[in-house]
Amino acid sequence: MPTQKVLICTLGPSSLNERVISELEATGVVSFRINLSHTDFADLESVIRLIQRSTRVPICIDTEGAQIRTGLMREGVAVREGSRVRLVADAIRGDASTIPLNPGSAIGELASGSKMSIDFDSVVLRIDEVRDGTAEATVLTGGEIGSRKAVTAFPSPPLPTFTEKDLRAIRLAQEHGIREFDLSFCNHPTAVAHLREMVGPDAKIIAKIESREGVRNLSAIARNANAILIDRGDLSREVRLEAIPLLQKTIIREATALGVPVYVATNLLESMVTRRAPTRAEVNDVMSTLLDGASGLVLAAETAIGKFPVEAARMISALLREYEGSIHGYRLEDLLGVHPLAEPPPSPGIPSGLKDKAS
Repeated sequence: MPTQKVLICTLGPSSLNERVISELEATGVVSFRINLSHTDFADLESVIRLIQRSTRVPICIDTEGAQIRTGLMREGVAVREGSRVRLVADAIRGDASTIPLNPGSAIGELASGSKMSIDFDSVVLRIDEVRDGTAEATVLTGGEIGSRKAVTAFPSPPLPTFTEKDLRAIRLAQEHGIREFDLSFCNHPTAVAHLREMVGPDAKIIAKIESREGVRNLSAIARNANAILIDRGDLSREVRLEAIPLLQKTIIREATALGVPVYVATNLLESMVTRRAPTRAEVNDVMSTLLDGASGLVLAAETAIGKFPVEAARMISALLREYEGSIHGYRLEDLLGVHPLAEPPPSPGIPSGLKDKAS
């Protein structure tokens, strides 16, 4: 497997301008990702045109896929433990008593007594009754509910591979010459085959592994896709958090054995959404991910909504260079080096006291 690792960046409000796109390109980005879960279809064409006007780096369309999300919610909506809420499919703006879900068809598939998690367990509901396409639920864990937040039902209801928005976006992307697609919540190789029929044999399909079913069908999915992407965030909605590091290693090992590139996304440099520098733990995590054998890294919130998108990309690029420089071994002194803020040592043969005069 090639040692060259790659960087993919998601674009969003923080980075959708020519200056930032140009600076991100300079860090070595190989693909710019548009996340349909956070991009209105009405805005998609203008976003594509802006990116294509700003760079030659390819665009990758990330589908919404087989997932449930909250609809549009009023600002500052919070629900209290023990309160009752109604889940609806209507395109309304939700509040503390009524929560719209997309796709609405999922509501009719819910089972009484089952549990539902919103926004990574920020809110937990128990489904009490399902009737006429709506559901009554009790709040088990209270909290805030925002718009377009991820929802997980246990057990998971059957969902379509693509939303209607996905299908329209894929057609629009093809009209603009886009040939890369992230297949979200890829649970079965038939999903890859379905997308392949739409985009053709020469398109690049990156299957996102972010569910229990996707992990179980990994080998078959990898054999049909051009690459695998581990979305650690969405995967942790269905798998206990402490198992994610070992699952990451397992998925990378299996995909690598099949000769399929595998990328890793979510929370790589999460602190850089609001801070100029990452934590030591984040740097260690990224390097460990590369040492595990990942083919590349995907920045999401860091470059889409973060305050320091370019700095985040530069940090990943620096870590990629550090990794690649270590492949053939390294000396302790190479690692210690000179701190960027340290005063450079005087030139050989010139006493320090004469340095200024000599210059």
